[in-house]
Amino acid sequence: MTSDRGTFAVTSQKFMKHKSQIVLFQSPPEACSYLDNRVARNVYADPFRMPTMDMYNALIQKGFRRSGHHIYRPHCDNCSACVSVRIPVEQYKPNRTQRRAWKANSDLARFVADSRYTNEYFTLYKKYLSGRHPDAGMDNPEKQDFERFLISDWCETVFCELRQDDKLLCVAVTDIVNTGLSSVYTYFDPDLPQRSLGTAAIMMQIELARTMKLPYVYLGYWIEASEKMKYKSTFSLQEKFINDRWV
Repeated sequence: MTSDRGTFAVTSQKFMKHKSQIVLFQSPPEACSYLDNRVARNVYADPFRMPTMDMYNALIQKGFRRSGHHIYRPHCDNCSACVSVRIPVEQYKPNRTQRRAWKANSDLARFVADSRYTNEYFTLYKKYLSGRHPDAGMDNPEKQDFERFLISDWCETVFCELRQDDKLLCVAVTDIVNTGLSSVYTYFDPDLPQRSLGTAAIMMQIELARTMKLPYVYLGYWIEASEKMKYKSTFSLQEKFINDRWV
């Protein structure tokens, strides 16, 4: 996405919140990151207007999520494979694999920290990208890439940490919205696959939401045909945003 207003098309959709309109802009088509031979497009809450938490709280109920400073939702031509999913915290029951992952990481300390840049966070982030997503367009990031993608100055974001003694093993970047926690991005030490740190991070977010008395954990988008997204479907009793409602 660029900041050139001319590259966006205004959609006909508008959302009302506190007597103000949220105008959506559609991005140009590009190759899909998840499905071969598909073209992807997104709609963005007006990228030329500073987002607010009121805007975010309204749009997450409509299947949107945050990336960097932008709030977006897939809006592809002739494709609806991306489905927004969320976990009802009080109904969630871990399956055997998830219980095993939680037990495997019971020796780790769990912390919730303010979102910010540190060399420690950035070093693990670079290690994760080079180990899990080489040549995917995100490797060799700069400090500005980390800050632009994961941190926003208009929303409430925390870093959920898993540590072994003082060593950082996992960070789950998590937004706090009025109906729950939104899992923005999770990265971890790729040299420890036996720990299932990604699964443990989601379970930590569920426990944090329960502690905060928030009803949902939003997992972002799930695509049935994408192997990368398969882990999301293992979290039971999840709700999906289909035909403009949660089911």
